[in-house]
Amino acid sequence: MKKTYYLFNPGRMSRKDNTLKFTPVDENGKEGQPKYIPVESVSGLFIFGSLDANSALYNYLGKQQIAVHFFDYYGHYTGSFHPKEYLLAGKVLIQQASHYQDPVKRMPIARKFVEGAGFNLLKNLKYYVRRDKPLDDIITSIEELQEQVPATVTISELMGIEGNMRQFYYQGFDDIIHDFKMGTRTRQPPQNEINTLISFGNMMCYTLCLDQLYHTQLNPTISYLHEPGTRRYSLALDLAEIFKPVLVDRIIFRTLNKREIKASDFSQAVNRCVLKESGRKKFARVWEERLAETIKHRALKKNVSYRHLVRLECYKLSKHILGMEAYKPFKAWW
Repeated sequence: MKKTYYLFNPGRMSRKDNTLKFTPVDENGKEGQPKYIPVESVSGLFIFGSLDANSALYNYLGKQQIAVHFFDYYGHYTGSFHPKEYLLAGKVLIQQASHYQDPVKRMPIARKFVEGAGFNLLKNLKYYVRRDKPLDDIITSIEELQEQVPATVTISELMGIEGNMRQFYYQGFDDIIHDFKMGTRTRQPPQNEINTLISFGNMMCYTLCLDQLYHTQLNPTISYLHEPGTRRYSLALDLAEIFKPVLVDRIIFRTLNKREIKASDFSQAVNRCVLKESGRKKFARVWEERLAETIKHRALKKNVSYRHLVRLECYKLSKHILGMEAYKPFKAWW
């Protein structure tokens, strides 16, 4: 069974027959013990730190349909290598662009993304309210914002509502998470441990959505809630809004409250808080475990993994733009 590999400071990557060879290299150029991964077991590679590889190897990875995602020293996503698109279809691309260009077609899709995101934000908060957490006012504020979504007529108005919902939502983190304080949401750069984990987890979710889009006929650069732009796959940002509460935030609550990730896994740099390699490894392990977990899908009547839930969301969106079935966003039912 294929799986995603998370590699930290992998050094040099080369091919040996049907095996990928990673040789760590320290700052003095000294090589460490090589690691070998059978290529048939790889669905994707997440690279944290520097990697030295030649074009012949990337050609090989492309033929094997293996994507490579890169993150810098601070854990920030910097880009991806994707094999040649093999599922893109002209009809889907034309309809996808048509739905972006026509506000009458675009707005209903964008509203659904915010509707799904808001529902899943509330699902998290209501879970902790049942455990005597003082979150009722925050829940009420988000519910009032949700009621405004159907009446929105512009994307900027919709983005404002979505941003305000998250602002209220993050106010509840200090009541949900033990031992750490979030304060306000800070991004570039994050100022404390919770903000650092949110930024890191959000990038992981974005990359997951990008990976799943690649395996469909959708073009990841044509989006509906976020504006398409250069140097980003904005449709992955749209989808990530729905899944961040279910995947990223629940993992943050778990790893901090169960002390799987501790204060020692962070360090304070100049004007920023940094997640150390130890913390990234712990988060990546729990992240991959969560994506492999299965739940009983109410419509399909079978167990599906969290990773496959994202793929199913892409299929639903494809059906919508082809006029087959109206898009309904994923809403957690557990």
